[in-house]
Amino acid sequence: MSTPSVANNAYQMAAKLAQQAASPDDLPAGPESVDFGQMVQEAVESVVDKGRDMDTKSIGLIEGRTDVVDVVTAVAETEMALETMVTVRDRVISAYEEIMRMPI
Repeated sequence: MSTPSVANNAYQMAAKLAQQAASPDDLPAGPESVDFGQMVQEAVESVVDKGRDMDTKSIGLIEGRTDVVDVVTAVAETEMALETMVTVRDRVISAYEEIMRMPI
């Protein structure tokens, strides 16, 4: 997988999330709605899985079983996922701080 295809996948995922956010009517109401904690947990697990894949490919490169391009791609995917997670964390913290500044 090349870097342009990684970027393309990221853009497609972002567009899908934006579309879901833009149409809240499609979300179920009540207790069946999406759990924010579960969504965060799945995102963290995705980042961890990408890190494990990167580790496996790096070890494969050392052992001569994996191509350098695959390792570089795995590193880029992991870096992008981690940067996305940090950005989301920063935005959540910023929103929390803004809420705490609101007068009661």
